[in-house]
Amino acid sequence: MSNILIIKHGSLGDIAQACGAIQDISENYPDDQIHLLTTKPYYDLFKKNPNISNVIVDKRLSRLNLIYLYSLMREIKKYSFSKVFDLQNSSRTSLYKKILFPKVGKEIWSSTETTLPEGTTKQDFDKDSVLERFDHQLKSSGINTNHTLAPDFSWSTSDISQIKNHHELEKYIVLFPFCSPHLASKKWSYYNDLISLINEKLENKFKVVIAPGPGEIKDAASINALCILDNGKPLDISQLAALIKDSSFVVANDTGPAHMTAHLGSKGIALFGAHTTAHKVSIERENFKAIQVSDLSKLSANKVFENILLHLN
Repeated sequence: MSNILIIKHGSLGDIAQACGAIQDISENYPDDQIHLLTTKPYYDLFKKNPNISNVIVDKRLSRLNLIYLYSLMREIKKYSFSKVFDLQNSSRTSLYKKILFPKVGKEIWSSTETTLPEGTTKQDFDKDSVLERFDHQLKSSGINTNHTLAPDFSWSTSDISQIKNHHELEKYIVLFPFCSPHLASKKWSYYNDLISLINEKLENKFKVVIAPGPGEIKDAASINALCILDNGKPLDISQLAALIKDSSFVVANDTGPAHMTAHLGSKGIALFGAHTTAHKVSIERENFKAIQVSDLSKLSANKVFENILLHLN
């Protein structure tokens, strides 16, 4: 039995996207132990993943913190990993390779760097969609990919029956109107107008709810929807996944919850401006679609509502 390491630090949307690749790696090494190096926010989540034997936390302290770097490298080395799949593909994980396996190729360390198509620059390769890049990386490393292009995030859900009973949730639509402050270009501003249309045109058949994150509870007061919390605290990732999974529909900015929805198989739409494309981030699925516009400020609530009607039933 060998030890196999997968590296995936985050973010939330990236975690949802990577779960198909993780499943494929696990299924290709059925007799080995699969370990995952990730960050603290995703430790409890990945402990639930049936394809992972052990989760190692990387605090991602400054790379100039040599004491921490030495400690982490020593922790990793003790497992004597026979193969590493770097699904983060960052400058940080490139440094880890230089320390741990400075001269090996894709037979030991699988990454974008070690599996880059001949004659292609990393800059050009990164223009492909996220899942296509994962698929190429794994296939180039000898992995049969059955799930990489179709991730299934349903393993992440937990029981939220008490929360649903408390809020009397049966048929409901979830909105994700927030985004990180430094990503304001992803934010659509007409959620309250959309809520009015949903309530009026659908004759209150669906409750409209939001589930704010830790830094969004204050802003949630400005949205005319039912705020779903767990004893006054934001839902954790597994609770949020369950809320999405059981919903009738989801409308979201291009954020982590949108990617969760896509890979939970739930119905919904994500709203994209000019910051990127739905294709590049691999978000469109059978039940989850995107509205792509050049300027989100010009996307009307009526247009979004029409898309809800188109896909809701």
